[in-house]
Amino acid sequence: MDMEYRRLGDSDLLVSAICLGTMTFGQQNSLAEAHGQLDYAFERGVNFIDTAEMYPVPPRAETCGRTESIVGAWLAGKPRDRIILATKVTGPRRALNWIRGGPRSLDGDNMRAALEGSLARLRTDYVDLYQIHWPERNTPMFGQYQFDPAGETDAVPIREQLETLTGLVKAGKVRHIGLSNEHPWGVMEFLRLAREHGLERVVSIQNPYNLINRTFETGLAEVAFRERLGLLAYSPLAFGHLSGKYQADPAASGRVTLFKGFAQRYEKPNVPAAVAAYMALARELGMTPARMALAFVYRRWFVASTIIGATTMAQLRENLDAWDEVLTEAAVARIEALHLRHFNPAP
Repeated sequence: MDMEYRRLGDSDLLVSAICLGTMTFGQQNSLAEAHGQLDYAFERGVNFIDTAEMYPVPPRAETCGRTESIVGAWLAGKPRDRIILATKVTGPRRALNWIRGGPRSLDGDNMRAALEGSLARLRTDYVDLYQIHWPERNTPMFGQYQFDPAGETDAVPIREQLETLTGLVKAGKVRHIGLSNEHPWGVMEFLRLAREHGLERVVSIQNPYNLINRTFETGLAEVAFRERLGLLAYSPLAFGHLSGKYQADPAASGRVTLFKGFAQRYEKPNVPAAVAAYMALARELGMTPARMALAFVYRRWFVASTIIGATTMAQLRENLDAWDEVLTEAAVARIEALHLRHFNPAP
């Protein structure tokens, strides 16, 4: 495969079109397995690695930060300037009481402490992309799909969050900033405040995007186009559902079966029928379901990089090999027809 490199938003970052996600490292993957994946992906041209201070998942006190430490041990022996490293500050109010005493807000002290912890575990002086893992304010996320005004609570103003992030950039500890699990209003507010107050501008949005969750297309795709932001598409295989493994064996090993209740986004009633339809189409096209699902996401015009994750080398190899699959216009048309029939069953 010939890896493609894309500019991330308006930044100077040239990221590989495939990014290696790491949230299984330290839970489902050992240090040796994780380093094997990192070595293999790097050899295949992947220069972009995404992690987070709360990883691995599902988050637990005894494993918190382990993923960054595993990545840091690997990074220590590699040319730092050839690797684009992204991590995230944990958002508030999700009962993660073991992270900095339970981060209730994305205030300056919390974000600065989070970054210092990440830098220490990652064994580096800076991160290339620092992202807010999820919004401070009341907004639907992680499988919720309706905004509820009754959930309003005090929140650190976005301007204050942005001022802190700008300070981290000026200090040389962060090169660029991004958002994750965001909605159109939040993205536009970050951009407005940056413009009006001379603050750092976000360059990316890391949100879920796959065949059964294309909600990004409805509002955020236009924002990404007009504001020159790149989507970092996570969960392109929908927690393994789009690989077809759970249809073949409902008890197959994976996050869905290992961690009950963790994947609530994919527990909605229309998911099985949609997955079955896409699997049937993949068979007709002579492709594995995973390769078809990834081929679709890899070349969407608004996707800057697709974050893949694997627990085995065989999975990682297939995910990378899927880059060589190019869907015909006729194949994409058939996917679109299925999309209208099974419209976003896993928002």
